[in-house]
Amino acid sequence: MNKKAIIIGLILALALGGGVAYRLTHSTTGGGEKAEHKEAGHKDEKGGHDEGKEKKEGHEGHDEHGEEKLVKMSAEVQKQSGVVVAPAKKQRLAGVISATGKVEANADKIAHVSPRISGKIVTVKSSLGDSVAAGQVLVTLDSVELGESLNRYHQSKTKFTLAQSNMDRIKALVDKKIAARKEILQAETDYKTAQTELHTDEERLSLFGVSVADLQGDNHKKPILPVRSPIGGIITEKHAIVGELSDPSKSLYTVADLSSVWVLVDIHEKDLVKVRRGQTATVIVGAFPDQKFRGRITYLADLVDEATRTVKARVEVPNPGRKLKPEMFATVELAMASDAPPVLAVPEEAVQELDGKKLVFVAEKETEFEPRAVELGRASGGMVEVVSGLKEGERYAVKGAFTLKSELKKGELEGHEH
Repeated sequence: MNKKAIIIGLILALALGGGVAYRLTHSTTGGGEKAEHKEAGHKDEKGGHDEGKEKKEGHEGHDEHGEEKLVKMSAEVQKQSGVVVAPAKKQRLAGVISATGKVEANADKIAHVSPRISGKIVTVKSSLGDSVAAGQVLVTLDSVELGESLNRYHQSKTKFTLAQSNMDRIKALVDKKIAARKEILQAETDYKTAQTELHTDEERLSLFGVSVADLQGDNHKKPILPVRSPIGGIITEKHAIVGELSDPSKSLYTVADLSSVWVLVDIHEKDLVKVRRGQTATVIVGAFPDQKFRGRITYLADLVDEATRTVKARVEVPNPGRKLKPEMFATVELAMASDAPPVLAVPEEAVQELDGKKLVFVAEKETEFEPRAVELGRASGGMVEVVSGLKEGERYAVKGAFTLKSELKKGELEGHEH
């Protein structure tokens, strides 16, 4: 009896335990499926949102790139900003060779001033930068050698005067038949000898820089040697100091006539066939970038520099107002014949560079400009050939292109910030 009760109790306990386990297992599985279903639903919903966002972003990007970039500027602002519009047209472009060089004084118009004989500097009459005329006295010297030459000159002059008087006296006596004719021959010989000696002494003084006109009168006690400028020009160097000794080997002044200057340039070997003597040239210096100086090639070297493979050329340029100064760096443009057919060309300032592209701003309307990429060809005289990207007759910004470029970049920055 007791055994049966125990067995029945165990069976009931097992049945009850199995039912509880089944309910617990079913409950857990259902909850997991529900959670997974919920998570999946959330993911779907999130995915839907992300997809919508991507679609939205894709639509905005399309709008941004699909919309044509135009620079808008009212007519009044264009006028204030210096924007000038003109139709594109064809013209002939002359070929130009560009070379760099340096301004130098015209070596044919430079003089080094030094005395003909030794002496002590007494006075200095001119200084660095002064304008002097040809023959103007720059310094005076006290010279012993000049004193000796002056004494010899005065002796020769006295001897000549006596010889002339003696000849005239003997001529009168011969005419009166008081003196013999052979005496007049001797007097004439003495006269010519004295005349030759005087002429020699005058020439010597003239070589020293003293003219006969300066020797008129009796004031010859203190011989002063004037040193004159042989040419007119500007004093570019000065070494004269009062009290110093000077001799012919020492230059006291350098005088340069800068009414014309030389510009020495290096011509590349490949361009030699296009360069010749007498060819016109345009010189531009950094001090006066808006001014062009015209000149001509007066010399072309016969030797090529082994290191640079260039040839020296010399351009002689008139220099009114002495604006071109020695040692200035210069750019030289050598013009060639304009025998090529006309091409579509625009001013160089009308072309702007942006993101590695060359652009011109084409006027679509009175207040709208399209930045259009162009392909460029050769350049000459401030103009550049447009190979493609612009048609003849199209209106574009001839001036003020840089302002339009600035407005374009400004609009792009504002777009990225937005």
